[in-house]
Amino acid sequence: MNTKRIKKYVEVTAAFCADGRLRPLYIKWDDGREFHIDRIKDIRRASSSIGDEGVRYTVLIWGKTCYLYYEENYKWFVEAKNV
Repeated sequence: MNTKRIKKYVEVTAAFCADGRLRPLYIKWDDGREFHIDRIKDIRRASSSIGDEGVRYTVLIWGKTCYLYYEENYKWFVEAKNV
């Protein structure tokens, strides 16, 4: 079964480190659920599978690797399943 992905903007709680790096801490879904980012595995500029690009944070949430993107227009998005 091939699940189509869509671009979904999400609310993110983030902090700026003393050295200027932007570190996302929590992702908040539009239904109010909040997910703590356990670890950031990688940060790089990359395109998403839906074609848009930004700074891609490869993060670990509940033991699962996820991609979180930060666009130049100061918005965060994920590739969500289209249900």
